[in-house]
Amino acid sequence: MGNRPRRAHFFATGSVFLLFCALSFFPPQLEAQNGAGGNTGLTGGAAGAAEAAVYYERGRHFMALEDWYTAAEALIECLRFNPAHAEGTAALAECYYELGEFDEALVWARKARALARTNMAVANLEAYTLIALGQLDAAAVLIGEILGREPYNREATFAAGQLDIARGRSTEALSRYREAERRYPDDRRLLLSLALVSGSLGDTATALSSIDRALAQHPDDYRVFYYAAYVNAQADRIPQAVRYAEQTLSLRPGYGPARSLLANLRYRSGQYEEAARLADEAIAANRDDMSAWYLKGLAYMRMNRSADALTIFSNAIAVNANDEFIRTVLEDSLIAVTSLEDPRRSRWASWHFERARDFRSRNMSEQAVFEYRRGLRLNPYARDRREYAELLRLQGYPARYLEELRFLQDQGIADRSLNDAVETYSSLLSAALFRRWQVNPMELTERHWKIAVFSIQGQSSFYHVDAGAVASAYIRELLIHDRNISPLNLELRQSSFSPAFRQAREAGADYFMIISTMENERDISLKAELFVARTGAPAGTFYTYRTGPDRLRNASRGIADQLAASLPFRAKLLMRHQAQGLIDKGRADGVTNGAVYDVVKKGRPQIASEGIGLIYTADDLVGRITIESADEEVAAGSLARNGFFDRIEPGDEIIFQAEKGSQARPEIAANPELRALLRTLR
Repeated sequence: MGNRPRRAHFFATGSVFLLFCALSFFPPQLEAQNGAGGNTGLTGGAAGAAEAAVYYERGRHFMALEDWYTAAEALIECLRFNPAHAEGTAALAECYYELGEFDEALVWARKARALARTNMAVANLEAYTLIALGQLDAAAVLIGEILGREPYNREATFAAGQLDIARGRSTEALSRYREAERRYPDDRRLLLSLALVSGSLGDTATALSSIDRALAQHPDDYRVFYYAAYVNAQADRIPQAVRYAEQTLSLRPGYGPARSLLANLRYRSGQYEEAARLADEAIAANRDDMSAWYLKGLAYMRMNRSADALTIFSNAIAVNANDEFIRTVLEDSLIAVTSLEDPRRSRWASWHFERARDFRSRNMSEQAVFEYRRGLRLNPYARDRREYAELLRLQGYPARYLEELRFLQDQGIADRSLNDAVETYSSLLSAALFRRWQVNPMELTERHWKIAVFSIQGQSSFYHVDAGAVASAYIRELLIHDRNISPLNLELRQSSFSPAFRQAREAGADYFMIISTMENERDISLKAELFVARTGAPAGTFYTYRTGPDRLRNASRGIADQLAASLPFRAKLLMRHQAQGLIDKGRADGVTNGAVYDVVKKGRPQIASEGIGLIYTADDLVGRITIESADEEVAAGSLARNGFFDRIEPGDEIIFQAEKGSQARPEIAANPELRALLRTLR
């Protein structure tokens, strides 16, 4: 097999049910085609037939045991003796599918279809693989062909449901499953699918009812107990979920998915020592199980054993340097428990600086800026700040470049070239707008929106426990670099909506945002629910879905960007000279020449009680400003009064509210956790 791919944490391992392994993709009629009759030509003739049959049976045996690596090795040997072995080809495709090697699975699924063109079970395997690869249009065409030939093909129905989920159409998938349930009322897979999809849509009663029916009809099936544990955990019924997870392990000791879920539940129950013990078992079984390392480290943090937790996280990074969740909690923990002089900060910051230089070399400046900021968060006094400053200059922000150089001067780490650059840019900026108006924009710039960011402890991704809190920390850090938003430094983990609402209101926030996370081993989706801090009423909902490397970073940036774009533009009138006014926002904030903003009497705009917006009366609107000169940090323009009297004064608010229809349409995110769970239900 060469370098074997790492098995996924709990979605990929143990993911094919034994019955469906035997029947779903390779039904008796395909076996019969290559059986005693032997006149289809699919077995490749007599040569090597006996050896191929032996290896094929060996492969099927290990597939039944869910040992996909060993099964794949046997099936490769089968095909070495008989390359035209249809069942072996399809079975090898299934093994690659279970190992998460979807590209390879697609190759073998198509070879299997070429050997058995009329077999719809093999076509379904190809459809599943296309969905897993994100080739949704191709999957839709193939599923349509299958249902066109066999309208009641059960596997195609499940594939169509998975396609609906992948397209973010969970309600349509639910309707499809309910229709199929009328034809197959006792089908275990349908009952579990109904439970999972209903639970994801918030219909807890239907989810629990479906799972109870599955348990009643399959009382000895460890897999049903596993999904019962999951559904109950999703409904925040932790004691029941723990009981079902333990029953799963009693029926099948060492079952990795159930052990991982039980560790998650122990953590959520505050049983951190037991959670860490279960994580140790998972690591002993598979040292590459990064979510087990992650959970163990978090458990030690909750036990106030921060030194041990940092060691655990460091060991985990040695196993996989690119695990975002572990690196994020490691860095957050370092910032929380160590001093600025701690040498470990410099060590971990250097990783980000190296990445930033790599991004710069590929002209990926936004990603480079992000990495420099992450590194400087750990080690603010690093000399690498000079590179960050240079990147700001290249992006067209000379004033911010100069500010960063002066910071380095203040730290006593400047050299002659840096001092020369300070002198040069001080001279170049002598004619800047802020100099002409004789103001220091660095001192005057305000952040006009106060946002609190939270996660709810009961909402927990089962791939990374407390993933919502990690994503919340990421988003809050990103908002620090938004020049119009002030993220409040409040406890991220809240027990429920009520304390989050209370804390945001008491802290004087304008809005508060609750982050929830769904994951599988490859994808992540974030949901951010925004509420008005004064009333607790809904204000908006944002979604992001990302896959591949840096998905946590990219998804978090997507949420931060959507929030920033949804808030009305807000600034302050700093000064006025007759009919000219200066505001405290500039090109860096999106201000452009020709833009027209309302001038509203100071202190009059109020946050709308519901939705996103500012409310003020016609009498509060004292004028408008048309921007004529936008500098990096400030902008100036002509003032026009509203009415007969000139009531415009310094300190008045500058506001622009986009029309409702002109706002960008929010992203629609599929649920990757639900996709992965349904993918295993075959």
